[in-house]
Amino acid sequence: MKYYIKTFGCQMNVYDSGRIAGILQSLGCKEASGIRDADLVIFNTCHIREKAAEKVFSDLGRLNIIREERAAEGKETIIGVVGCVVQAEDEQIWKRAPFVDFAVGPLVYHRLPEIIAKVKRKRGNFIIDTDFPVETKFDFLPENNSSGACSFLAVQEGCDNFCTYCVVPYTRGAEYSRPVEDVLKEARRLVENGSLELNLLGQNVNSYHGEDKNGKERNLAFLLRRLAEIDGLRRIRYTTSYPADMDDELIECHHDLDKLMPYLHLPVQSGSDKILKSMNRRHTSGDYLRIVEKLYKANPKLKMSSDFIVGFPGETDADFQATLELVNQVKYIQAFSFKYSRRPGTPAAVMNGQIEEKIKKERLEILQKLLFDWQNKFNQSCIGQIMPVLFEHKGRHAGQLIGRTPYMQNLHAEVGTENLNHIINIKITAATVNSLSGTPEI
Repeated sequence: MKYYIKTFGCQMNVYDSGRIAGILQSLGCKEASGIRDADLVIFNTCHIREKAAEKVFSDLGRLNIIREERAAEGKETIIGVVGCVVQAEDEQIWKRAPFVDFAVGPLVYHRLPEIIAKVKRKRGNFIIDTDFPVETKFDFLPENNSSGACSFLAVQEGCDNFCTYCVVPYTRGAEYSRPVEDVLKEARRLVENGSLELNLLGQNVNSYHGEDKNGKERNLAFLLRRLAEIDGLRRIRYTTSYPADMDDELIECHHDLDKLMPYLHLPVQSGSDKILKSMNRRHTSGDYLRIVEKLYKANPKLKMSSDFIVGFPGETDADFQATLELVNQVKYIQAFSFKYSRRPGTPAAVMNGQIEEKIKKERLEILQKLLFDWQNKFNQSCIGQIMPVLFEHKGRHAGQLIGRTPYMQNLHAEVGTENLNHIINIKITAATVNSLSGTPEI
């Protein structure tokens, strides 16, 4: 059986898709060259915004056409949907896309072998599994033997914060942290397979509280220090963090650990204390700025990125202005910004003061222009500097590679394919708002 996996949404979904591929390969499946060549197609979905969820159903409609075309050629196609849309939409998936064979929530994809076997035995019966099992999926997954210069490594899953706009606690469940030794074992294996950089993942990664081999609960700072001891590991990142869980021990890691990259994604969502309270965020704008000040003091080279939501229910012009002022104080070098999207089942979806779409659109355009201005200023300031770049992909032109700087900037350079999956020093020669270019240091 040949499989094809399409991933929507966050980096955790990218990680999950890699583990799903590992499960399928352990069954003897081979990766298809494309979706039309696949006997099994799996969509790994995201439900964080309405647009992301609707895109899944739109793509499923196009997939059904391919399924029918393959059927006319005598080829069978199994279609599965996994991830957060399944957990949120439940039976609605089959009602909207009755040709789907199975739907599996993000906490039980380790059960895919038995589910696929059931589908093959009982074609025509829709199978759905949205269980919140007592056991963790990590206990049942085959070893992660993925290769590549940069690897994602899930250390924490779920969220206990219940921000009023967010579906994650309902789709990913309560917070769970993997044991320290399990994380270290997977990290060592990834490094042995060629990874130079590890990006630790979690819906609320800095709330990590995994147990060590003696049963003692440990925090993310402890885990980072243990990971930094691994020979051959050159770079460490972690995402996504929650401001209220940014403790002094973790901040100190940004001073002490050379392997910890000088770039941190720390979502704030709004600069207005009124809106932050309505969002049920456990921090004020002042709390956030004090954390940023501590981080900048711990590592003066550190740069920040963040997430923003505009047009949250009740947001006034003054609230929006407070967000713009916070952006100017922090000077983010990258950011993700979105219009507020009502998600069914969340408290914010039924709040008074819903903002008109036109106003949300105008505010987003203003915010993004400011964010892009700061991003471009930083990129332009890099011209003439020499940065270590980890090259991960081939570029469009012969001998061209694409890599990332310590600050997560995309950079392309004519360095020869022999430098793929290597870190080399590059002198930055040009910059745009979205990327850099350079030449090898002589």
